[in-house]
Amino acid sequence: MAVTPHHRLYEFAKTALIKIFAFPYATVCDLYCDGGVDTDKWGDAQIGHYIGIDASASGVNDARELWESRRKPFTAEFIELDPSADDFEAQMQEKGIQADVVCCMQHLQLCFESEEHAQKLLNNVSSLLKPGGYFVGIIPDSSTIWTKYQKNVEASHGKGQGLKTVPNSIRSENYVITFEVEEEKFPFFGKKYQLKFANESMFENHCLVHFPSLMRLAREAGLEYVEIQNLTEFYDDNRTQFAPMLGSYGASLVDPRGKLVARSYDILGLYSTFVFQKPDPDAIPPIVTPEVHDPENAQEEEWLWTQQASTDDGRVSRTDMLPMDNEKGILGPGPADMRL
Repeated sequence: MAVTPHHRLYEFAKTALIKIFAFPYATVCDLYCDGGVDTDKWGDAQIGHYIGIDASASGVNDARELWESRRKPFTAEFIELDPSADDFEAQMQEKGIQADVVCCMQHLQLCFESEEHAQKLLNNVSSLLKPGGYFVGIIPDSSTIWTKYQKNVEASHGKGQGLKTVPNSIRSENYVITFEVEEEKFPFFGKKYQLKFANESMFENHCLVHFPSLMRLAREAGLEYVEIQNLTEFYDDNRTQFAPMLGSYGASLVDPRGKLVARSYDILGLYSTFVFQKPDPDAIPPIVTPEVHDPENAQEEEWLWTQQASTDDGRVSRTDMLPMDNEKGILGPGPADMRL
């Protein structure tokens, strides 16, 4: 069966993220390892030890068999355990497991079915990480998805339709997104939808991830927010490094200049990278080089300084600095042309 553009783009995104955050001899914990599908990528990054964790017995067994059959150049262990389970931390501590990098390339969004579920996962991630370690992965860009949905709702109102006919789907030539429940507000947890790509028969089940809630729960678990970035922006920021690699995944995904073609932009725009870090109390803070003052940016600098000061004295959280609409939720890190 031919590999679809969606799978090629998603494989590229995972490979790129691993290239950035993996380093030689690192200990990596792969949550929801899904049969060890990314072990080749971790092997190319020359990690030292791999820990594959999945709630599915078949997923764990498949990952173990794959590693054993291909003689990966790193040690590995495989654990059947739900990463959001109550006894996860105790079991990991009993095994003495700590990781330099914890990744979750898929399924984190399913934990956003409830706040309790998401909170437990992030607490477990924090318990796994060494000080200074990173929690990275890929999630649906709920900002982009919800903005597309809102445009559909506004269009239906513009046609004089009542609330009973609020659309519950988003259609593109590349995919169809169908929400489980029709509503105009973005609930912070439990907003379920199905995603079906063109030329694929199977639906993917997801939950929207409310970014400010993700950041708040991560902070409460002891993880510092580093970045949430739409994959189109992630690609553009790293295009010099990754354009040749994406081009090798299929000539139709980028143009001759290395820019994303419309189809690639549309598909990648559905996802975001996320990066959190566990603080290291022993780390030496970096030396900050003073910047030359630019009068044209004085007003913006003053606003940023005010926000930083209020953050530092506890009056405002970093999460609260994100654009937020109480009716619609965050409409933040999606592609620029999708922001309201």
